[in-house]
Amino acid sequence: MSQLMKKLYMMTDLNDIAELMSIFLQKPIVIENKQFSLLAYSSHQIELFDDANKSTIFTKQWPLSIVEAFMNAGIIQQLETVKGPFRVPRMESIGLNPRTVVSATYNGHVFGYIWVRETDGPLTNEQILFLDEVSVHVGRLLHQENQLKVMEEEKSTRFYKKVINNSFKTQEEMNEAASFLTSAPTSSHAIAIFSLSNKEEEILAELLETTNLFISALNERGILFADGLNIVAVIGTSSSSDDLSATMKQLVCTVLNQFQLATIYAGIGQVYAGLPQIRTSYLEAQTVIQTAQFLGNPSLVPFEYRELGVLRYLKTIAASNHDMNYVNKDLQKLQRKDRESQTELLRTLEVYLTTNCRIKAAAEQLFIHTNTLKYRLKQITEMTSINFGDFSANCQLFIDLQLLKSKEAAKEDLS
Repeated sequence: MSQLMKKLYMMTDLNDIAELMSIFLQKPIVIENKQFSLLAYSSHQIELFDDANKSTIFTKQWPLSIVEAFMNAGIIQQLETVKGPFRVPRMESIGLNPRTVVSATYNGHVFGYIWVRETDGPLTNEQILFLDEVSVHVGRLLHQENQLKVMEEEKSTRFYKKVINNSFKTQEEMNEAASFLTSAPTSSHAIAIFSLSNKEEEILAELLETTNLFISALNERGILFADGLNIVAVIGTSSSSDDLSATMKQLVCTVLNQFQLATIYAGIGQVYAGLPQIRTSYLEAQTVIQTAQFLGNPSLVPFEYRELGVLRYLKTIAASNHDMNYVNKDLQKLQRKDRESQTELLRTLEVYLTTNCRIKAAAEQLFIHTNTLKYRLKQITEMTSINFGDFSANCQLFIDLQLLKSKEAAKEDLS
């Protein structure tokens, strides 16, 4: 095997390395970078690739569903921490047959992975030793490639930071700077922002890495960078704006699903064509986050700016109410009743309003019988001057409810 290793160490082409490995191991080989993008695969025994392999070869990237499955199964964590090759069991849900994988590292940092499809049982000790030795050489090669990639990403990051900060003096200056990028900007862009509170600062690096991993699985052009406790994702596409909007929402939901115990505020700006409008999408994403932070709960606000509706004006309305010493006395009555009798009249009112005053829809969301809902609504109208037949008054009620919840959340933070 020493002669074989000498031959491998002289190779710099990953496809050649994959072919020689496959011939020696008599098994299909796949080499990927850290973001699970396909770099090389063996043509030897290609007919033995499973469904997961085939989807990767077709798209040049693990799809988001597979990356998420790896994350949930702890495989990605193992790739970061386990030294040497280890087995990945069959995962029928994603069409993945058993295989052995080893991380390609250099100076303690992971730069990619080598996957060996197990066609006739687990690898022997000799094969595992061979795989481990090859991973050192592949790690060195991927490190060299990564250096160039990092330089290009830093250039792109500086460009997009200047765009969102409105640092270009003219459109011509912006276009000239874009012309020096290795990859020309796409026709349409949108911004997603993830924002952490000070107490969640320790997960910033993990959030950044996870988001980067999922962006890579989207097969869209993405630039990601940290700005204080914010992580900004600029996603570009040449497809339709509706497709990109759906992609952005999928990205945000997938990332947040990995951090369910953390408080992360997320906002998505609208899709725009043209570079100057990237800043507009950025400001819209910020508005979503600021609104959620004002209300004190990210679950109270939709991720997408286009779905924010009247909520975007809450801070302005709150300031006006403060200046006018305005309070909604009807809501105060219901709040007192809830506290004294452990009722849920405020919650009932909010759900009824957000379901467009539809009895059945509101009852289903509250998990109560329609007769119970009707009884609660009767209590509300008898205790207050609320008239559900007045559309404008209903809008005002909804706004006042959100502001009341914001005040309560602020009190809890202080206590």
